[in-house]
Amino acid sequence: MARLAQTPGLTDVQRSILETVREFADKEIIPHAQRLEHADEYPTDILDGMRELGLFGLTIAEEYGGLGESLLTYALVVEELSRGWMSISGIVNTHFIVAYLISQHGSAEQRARLLPRMATGEVRGAFSMSEPECGSDVSAIRSRAVRDGDTFVIDGQKMWLTNGAYSSVVATLVRTDIGADSVYGNMSTFLLEKAPGFGETAPGLTIPGKIDKMGYKGVETTEMVLDGVTVPASAVLGGADQVGRGFYQMMDGIEVGRVNVAARACGISIRAFELAVAYAQQRRTFGQQLAKHQAIAFKLAEMGTKIEAAHALMVNAARLKDAGQRNDVEAGMAKLLASEYCAQVVQEAFRIHGGYGYSKEYEIERLMREAPFLLIGEGTSEIQKTIISRGLLKEYQL
Repeated sequence: MARLAQTPGLTDVQRSILETVREFADKEIIPHAQRLEHADEYPTDILDGMRELGLFGLTIAEEYGGLGESLLTYALVVEELSRGWMSISGIVNTHFIVAYLISQHGSAEQRARLLPRMATGEVRGAFSMSEPECGSDVSAIRSRAVRDGDTFVIDGQKMWLTNGAYSSVVATLVRTDIGADSVYGNMSTFLLEKAPGFGETAPGLTIPGKIDKMGYKGVETTEMVLDGVTVPASAVLGGADQVGRGFYQMMDGIEVGRVNVAARACGISIRAFELAVAYAQQRRTFGQQLAKHQAIAFKLAEMGTKIEAAHALMVNAARLKDAGQRNDVEAGMAKLLASEYCAQVVQEAFRIHGGYGYSKEYEIERLMREAPFLLIGEGTSEIQKTIISRGLLKEYQL
């Protein structure tokens, strides 16, 4: 295994899982990623292989049919998958967040009914907060659920749902005005169940079609239109008595999601480094390998250092969460550093490739279009800085 991004203190089981996933990425993902990405084709065969490996149930408890592994194990698996193709990790990311939310905050009935099918990949999850006029400002959510006896009627429009079509359950944050003092106390998370596909996939719930993106292809990103969607009060995450707790539940999910995005960034950075260091040793200019030129060698040194730093922060954030400790600042730091460094590492790898990096025949061209997404997903760098600074000011308050 390569020198970069090693993780000390792993168990034999964790090492075995990671070796299996790395082999899967090398044999089943990397050879097909370019063709699938350029065609924006859904990776059905790869997903079938992931189901056979049990990756959809990686963190779901054994009592529900999962493997019961830690957030750290999951993050390291995501790093390996993203090294192969970031879109693959995206398919399991929102599924993982929804499974985590149900495991941590769901009712006994929700856990028993949904988690066993999520563990096998039969039921896949999607995660929905953003709206057409609401990105980082969650307080601006306008989609609304109005109580009508033992049911809620939901209206609104949501944006940027990864797995929006192929999912069967969507954890959806909407307003439920219950008279709380804070806007955040007037929000609830609903588990909206639907049929996979496009069009009207449940009464009043429509997935219009795929959003065309510059990168992050293969996995579908969609809108979701809610027009008089009627659900029982038991569809509230955790049950009817959890109305008004949605924002806090979702923020818990976002913390693990930020660790996931940091892991994705590490995976892409590792792949960009692999491509750059190989090309720098194969390509010759002025009578010697590119890698022998100090300018290129220094780039490789800086790239490797950034990868190590990002990986270390990601591992630390995951281990804190696994230990039951608060990790909002650490997850924000990991996401901030890993995503910013990823963009820099990929660009340096692109420069090392010279003109060939601009060709669609070369993998680095795809990474150049994928890396910018990580600067936005699960909160922009500016949002991470806000979270980090607030946390630090609380710790160092005079």
